[in-house]
Amino acid sequence: MSIIATSDGSSQGFEPIEAGSYAARCYSMVQIGTNEEVVLGKTKDLHKVRITWELPTETKVFKEENGEQPMVISKEFTLSMHEKANLRQFLESWRGKSFTEDEAKSFDITALLGKPCLLSISHKVAKNGNTYANISGVNLLPKGMECPPQINDTFELSFDNWDESKFANLPDFIKQKIVTSREYKAMIEPHTTNDTTTTDDEIPF
Repeated sequence: MSIIATSDGSSQGFEPIEAGSYAARCYSMVQIGTNEEVVLGKTKDLHKVRITWELPTETKVFKEENGEQPMVISKEFTLSMHEKANLRQFLESWRGKSFTEDEAKSFDITALLGKPCLLSISHKVAKNGNTYANISGVNLLPKGMECPPQINDTFELSFDNWDESKFANLPDFIKQKIVTSREYKAMIEPHTTNDTTTTDDEIPF
């Protein structure tokens, strides 16, 4: 499966992850697809992907039958490798170097799966008074710091390699975003127009 970005946050459980820096490992990638969003008062078609990391050093019992599991945190990005795109800037910070324009023209972000990093997590208080954990930054792991092996199974879902059972296991709010996307509608109704533009020591991406 490929989820290609071209140059053309929520937490698990009832309590937010404490603010701080954590060794993390990317284990899940879900292509949300293209939906209309209002940005700075303008309606735009944005193609989104949701990337999720586990924090293997931070475990908690969410269900007694499963025992301790790592806390996880996700972030959605517009699927763009434009030089000013948040995704590109985030990945450049992660790998510690800039992309060449040739690399950025077509980058398969599933190369991130299984890769470790250092995530910075901050807190944000919503209008309803609830506190949420957000990813505020990413970096290479410092020298000498190790990230434990991956605990959760790798999870990938994209429109070019659809898996209905994986889709069924997603949280309802993510499924709702997907089913309203242009790509999903084109997949279930093939005649619909689908026009969108938009080693641990050395991470090989």
